[in-house]
Parts: sequence; C-alpha cells; structure tokens
Amino acid sequence: MSGNKPLSGIKIIDFTHVQAGPACTQLLAWFGADVIKVERPGSGDVTRSQLRDMPDADALYFTMLNSNKRGLTLDTKTAEGKEVLEKLIKTSDVMVENFGPGALDRMGFTWEYIQKLNPKMILASVKGFSEGHHYEDLKVYENVAQCAGGAASTTGWWKGENSQPTISAAALGDTNTGMHLAIGILTAIIGRQQTGKGQKVAVAMQDAVLNLCRVKMRDQQRLEKVGYLEEYPQYPHEMDAFKDKVTPRGGNAGGGGQPGWILKCKGWETDPNAYIYFTVQGHAWEPICDALGKPEWKTDPAYNTPKGRQPHIMDIFATIEDFIKDKTKFEAVDIFRKFDIPCAPVLSMKELLRDESLRKSGSIVEVPHKVRGSYWTIGSPIKFSDLKPEIKASPLLGEHTDEVLAELGYSKDQIAAMHAKKAV
Repeated sequence: MSGNKPLSGIKIIDFTHVQAGPACTQLLAWFGADVIKVERPGSGDVTRSQLRDMPDADALYFTMLNSNKRGLTLDTKTAEGKEVLEKLIKTSDVMVENFGPGALDRMGFTWEYIQKLNPKMILASVKGFSEGHHYEDLKVYENVAQCAGGAASTTGWWKGENSQPTISAAALGDTNTGMHLAIGILTAIIGRQQTGKGQKVAVAMQDAVLNLCRVKMRDQQRLEKVGYLEEYPQYPHEMDAFKDKVTPRGGNAGGGGQPGWILKCKGWETDPNAYIYFTVQGHAWEPICDALGKPEWKTDPAYNTPKGRQPHIMDIFATIEDFIKDKTKFEAVDIFRKFDIPCAPVLSMKELLRDESLRKSGSIVEVPHKVRGSYWTIGSPIKFSDLKPEIKASPLLGEHTDEVLAELGYSKDQIAAMHAKKAV
C-alpha cells in the first residue's frame, strides 16, 4: 500500500458481496484504504461466476466492483476461521457487511462482541430498509429498492400500454447506497478522531433511493397544495393526471422546472440512440430563437415567457426536432452549444466505453489482470488535485490469504494446517 494516499493506514474488513457493499469498499480502496475482501473458500462472491464472458475467469461483474482489494478466503464456521476474524477485528478500523438481517449475530459476532474485541471498530452495514421498518425482514435487490424508494413510480410513461412504473438501468439501489455508506464511514472515522470510539453506520437501500428522489417529494407537496404541476408535460392538456394528487410519471421531462425532452436526430429510424436531450431554460430563450432562426418568438407573448410556452411546449419541441432532423446528434449539439443551450447527445455504452475524453480523465480505465489479460472498468468519478487513484486488478479468490494470515502473526506451519482443515 502506498503511504501517501489519504486513506492509507485505514484497514477495512470487507464482508460484502454483489454490488452495494463492494461499490462502497472499492471507492475507499481507490483512495488508499487496505481493503481485505473476505470470501467463502471454494466459491467466493457469487458475482465471480455470474454472467461470465470467459469460461474460467472472474466475471466482469466481480472485477469491476472489487479493484484494489486484497482477497482472503475464510470459513468462519470453523474454530480457526473464527479466531482469524477475531484477530482481524482487533487490528482493523472498519468492518463493512451486507448480509441479511441477523447474519452476523448468528456467526457469533454481535455488535457488543465486536466492540469488546475493538472499541474503535466502525461497523458499516447496507440494509434493505432502516432498522425497525415494517419491511425490515424483506430481502432487497436493486429494483426492489427502486420501487420501495419512489423512483419507479415517477419514471416512465403516464398513458397508453407502456404506462407502468419503470426501473432505471442506473444502480440507484446498489452503487448509490454504497456511496452513501462510504460517506457514513468517513464521517464515523472523523468522529472517532474526536471521541476515540467506533460506532455503527447503516444505509438502507430504500433511503438512498429516496434521497435521490428529493425533487419528486418536492413535487408531491406542491401538488397537494396547488392541485397541478405546471412543468410536467401533462399540464395543461391532461389535467386528469393530477386528480389523485399523486406525483405522476414525467416521461422525459426535466425535474428542475425547466422543460426538457429527448428529440430525434438524423438516423433515429435505425439507430436507437440517435437522439439529443434539449432543455428550454428561461434565460436561454433568446439564444434558442436565434439558433432555430425564429426571431419572431422573442416578442410573441405565446412564446416569450415560460407560462406562455407551457401549453404548447410539445409543439416547440416538435419544431426543434424538425430543425435537427437532417443533423446527427453530434452535429445538433455542436450547433446548440455555440448558443450556450443545455443539451447533450444520448450516448450509448459502446460510445462511452471508447470515449477519448473519459479515457484521458481516468473515468474509463484499462486494468491488467492475471487471468483475463486486462479488463475495462469505470475509474474514480471523484477527481482530486493531489491524488490520482491508480486502479488495480480485483483479487483472485483467496489470492492474499497467506499474506494476510502472516501479517496477523500466523507461522507457515499454522497457515498450512489451516489450509488442510479448509478453514481458509
């Protein structure tokens, strides 16, 4: 571990699997923490074998969530395995887990026992619902959290046969919860510097999704007071959408009060991503008129105020769409950016993977791997002036077991005996 990273010297027991927990610990590993990924001997994290693209290599699902960690296999059901975990707890700062409710207690590691072993220990947990919640016992995955946290009810189309709630492909339940937990862990570490004591930190997936749905909760309260939401595309032609006073789905509308929509560009008939997102910002209205060659819209009361525009906002979008129908998404954005109009091409995963700017900034990185040769992954989204996170390969199953045991004071013979007993 290099000594100059902000989190070097912080040792983390990573008892997490799949996505929410590993996303949290990977972030901390990038910034210098010594993260020891603890897995079951023989099988390990289920994502090692899920959705493989190479028969005998760890799946990308695993490699892209576990960079920069060390790998230890441990069977905590054996006396020897339990002793190793006790030693780890005594010498670590943080333990992160995303087991089901009560699993750590059943292993014999209650919060009271952990505190007894190490009063400075921070125990960080990903939960589905917060402690004491009436759904506390429910098993939660990504899309369950998106539904329970309000995201699905407000996403998608509000009419026709496609009008059901819609899941986002972005990991609002998993990676988002992991990032919230990382903030909690760092806060607890700073708190410990003041008090000398560890504490429990937990983030519920429902709460993390709800935190990202803040503007929709804003809209719910506005709707209950006013009876309609003027910036939603349903206003004023489909006022029925507001009759139950429930925040409706907004299609591609912007959530910030500026109308926005996804518009077709040249080639949309064959390319599912030949679109741009266009925002009609109030103060950008005159530049929009200039870009479209519609100077008359600047003085027309049906166009020159947000209130005037809203009743025919979809017609305005149709006019813009007509203007860009012979332009690719990149050409369209190049025209509008000259006028300082907020817009962007709809970028596919194929385009993002090969994006030169993202590769240059370290947002997309290629990582050497002992078995795969190399793999591409998403680098640190957080950029620093004095820290350039170096993304290293995810550990092979149990790759650092002997190294970690030796650091805990076990001799070569003791380590061999533990292997023989399948404790590691």
